[in-house]
Amino acid sequence: MDIGRTGESRPVRTGTEATDPRRWWGLVVIALAQLMVVLDATIVNIALPSAQHALHMSDGNRQWVITAYTLAFGGLLLLGGRVADLAGRKRTFVIGLIGFAGASAIGGAATGPGMLFGARALQGAFAAVLAPSALSLLTTTFTDPRERGKAFGIYGALAGSGSAIGFIVGGLLTEYLNWRWCLYVNVPIAIIAVVGAATLLRDRPRRDDARLDVPGVLLGCGGLVAIVYGFSEAQPRGWTDPLVLTLFTGGAALLVAFVQWQNRAPSPLLPLRILRDRDRAGSILTMMLAVIGMFGLFLFMTYYLQIILGYSPVRAGLAFLPLTAAIITGSTQIAARLLVRVPPRLLMVPGMLLASAGLMLLTRLRVGSSYGTEILPSLLLMGLGMGLTFMPVFSTATAGVAPRDSGVTSATVNSAQQIGGSIGTALLNTIATTSSAAYVTAHLHNPADKASVVAAGVVHGYTVAIWWAAGATLLAALTAGLLVTARSPRQEVTAKTPVTESVS
Repeated sequence: MDIGRTGESRPVRTGTEATDPRRWWGLVVIALAQLMVVLDATIVNIALPSAQHALHMSDGNRQWVITAYTLAFGGLLLLGGRVADLAGRKRTFVIGLIGFAGASAIGGAATGPGMLFGARALQGAFAAVLAPSALSLLTTTFTDPRERGKAFGIYGALAGSGSAIGFIVGGLLTEYLNWRWCLYVNVPIAIIAVVGAATLLRDRPRRDDARLDVPGVLLGCGGLVAIVYGFSEAQPRGWTDPLVLTLFTGGAALLVAFVQWQNRAPSPLLPLRILRDRDRAGSILTMMLAVIGMFGLFLFMTYYLQIILGYSPVRAGLAFLPLTAAIITGSTQIAARLLVRVPPRLLMVPGMLLASAGLMLLTRLRVGSSYGTEILPSLLLMGLGMGLTFMPVFSTATAGVAPRDSGVTSATVNSAQQIGGSIGTALLNTIATTSSAAYVTAHLHNPADKASVVAAGVVHGYTVAIWWAAGATLLAALTAGLLVTARSPRQEVTAKTPVTESVS
């Protein structure tokens, strides 16, 4: 892989990257698009009670505001990544922006639940085109090790903190404007990004000889949709529900058939050579496990702050601000500076250990816990750990990829995020509700104490689930330590330098 990485970066540095001063402005455009996509995974969470009341949604159907987006996004990412490789990354980037803005406008103007659910699914579909195009444009634009570290530091900070920023922005828009602005806000962002993309971004010529792997699309995307849908339905139905089991079994069977087909497909949707690289596979698995833990934190802290502590939407959103600041600091100020000098796993492993320590601190939560002394330290540790992890994960997972595969590789990394988020939300929520019910049953002896026992039971369920989230981040640390063996860019250059020096 060292030869592939080195050989691929030399032509780029002598061409576009060395002479184009606009590449950093291009990064701003890419960052705007990435922030918009990540924001929409959480920005409507805090607005959901208002939207439910306004559109007369049932409690059973309200989950589709979230699930419709993640289902379309996670299920169609591989297709979106390959389309970006075949049709051109800049072209699909712009199409994704325009489509995402249009779907957001439809959702903001929704007159009923069905219209909102459909708009959210359409948002997810265009996000599946937009996200891999953005990451692959970043991958092919920045190949110099030092500049790559800075660029991926910014990208990793947005990927990690975007969900937390979504809570803040969602709270502000819901309280001071209207829940509909949680969707309308994407329109001006997308317009700015489209104008910037048209003037600042460059792309390699698209491949005219390539063909789309239609059987691969049906098998791969069908399998991912079934599994993501299964996790979303496991929350309200239970893990042993026949529909949930059927979705998991059918999804797994489709993915097995997908892998078998990719071995012999003339133009595979996901070339398996991408996953045979140990560093890339380890980084993708680390990402999925890390996001399980992170989504567990978001899910329970949102409810804890608003339901148990009685925070307003704005106050609950602002409570996540230290987490966002810590992620940005860990990614742009620490990881981006160190990745040039140290191997990626020396950032990933400590990062996941810090995140796990932050989650473990949260297991001490009680009904009357103090934000400043019991919650804030946990958020800071969690954020710093995620910042140290996400940046080297994105950089390592996309390093050394041939330009023709950069889109589908980027889609695979994004798929790991979405699958991890779905698993984290469904699995940890099921654990929390089960533990809460068991606690209330065991401790409710006097009907007069019902309110206090139920509150204590809810918090107990949160802490049990957070222990599982901490376990996921510990497993991520172990995965990164065992599988990711890549050296730092400086070590790779040093390993080749002595030969040159001895000749001169």
